[in-house]
Amino acid sequence: MKPAVFLALPLGKPFERKLSERFTVITDPSQRAEAEALVTIGANVTDAALMDAMPKLKLICCFGSGHEGVDVVEAERRGIKVANTVGANAATVADLAVALLLASIRKVVAADRITRAGKWRGDSPAPLLFLRGLTGRKIGIVGLGAIGLKIAKRLEGFETEIGYFGRNEKQGIPYRYFRSVLDLATWADTLILAHRADETNRHLVNAAVLSALGPEGHVVNISRGSAIDEDALIAALKNGTIAGAALDVFEDEPNPRADLVSLPNIVVTPHLGGGTSEAIVAMGDTVIANLDAFFAGKPLPNPVTAE
Repeated sequence: MKPAVFLALPLGKPFERKLSERFTVITDPSQRAEAEALVTIGANVTDAALMDAMPKLKLICCFGSGHEGVDVVEAERRGIKVANTVGANAATVADLAVALLLASIRKVVAADRITRAGKWRGDSPAPLLFLRGLTGRKIGIVGLGAIGLKIAKRLEGFETEIGYFGRNEKQGIPYRYFRSVLDLATWADTLILAHRADETNRHLVNAAVLSALGPEGHVVNISRGSAIDEDALIAALKNGTIAGAALDVFEDEPNPRADLVSLPNIVVTPHLGGGTSEAIVAMGDTVIANLDAFFAGKPLPNPVTAE
């Protein structure tokens, strides 16, 4: 008999077909009590109440690298293992981070609007012709994990200087390490957030960090919306404390603040960083690899533990 897996949300027919080849897939919440494994996403709340509702639960597997909604401490207390798909979509997210950075620095969205409106001639494009470019910038990356490292490697090709902040300094890394985000922002003129966001680092980027970044500064967020104090960001964009921002994530998804997304010096996308076909396939395959290993009594390829 196939092990039962509760799929907490739709994750695409191709993945669900692969999953059903190996497991009994449950999608009806009224039947989830029979499942030994849960497949979810990090943004979904997986707390003690949900664990109580699934008495046979032995594995929680997150589709994606995030696991901020999972009470990992409570899961460990109950002997429930937790896994994710960290690294499976790293290249895709890194690509979008670079695209957002370029779009913000070179004002691609504003230029697109001018061109479409037939305002190529005259004064409209003039402010776009004297912007500081990407070459020679100091790029500060918050979080040099799988995604952050790929962002750094890509940006080396743009002749930039790269520094980073993380929980610990990494050995064998050719980039300058800073002991706080504020120190990193003081040195950098571009800040890219690629860290694992949770309640311990909520509003890591605040008014002081944005001020340190400076008037030619840009901030890119492909981490989680909670990483930036949006009130402080709106003020910084309005008063010229920084030059621009590019966001793929927001504090209130899928309802980003109108007073934020309507600003002229911001580029926004709807949390699609990991949303390419190859990344989705890779994440699905990694979920299945975690499930296969667990039910075979083998170590999880991508374990998550409480810190």
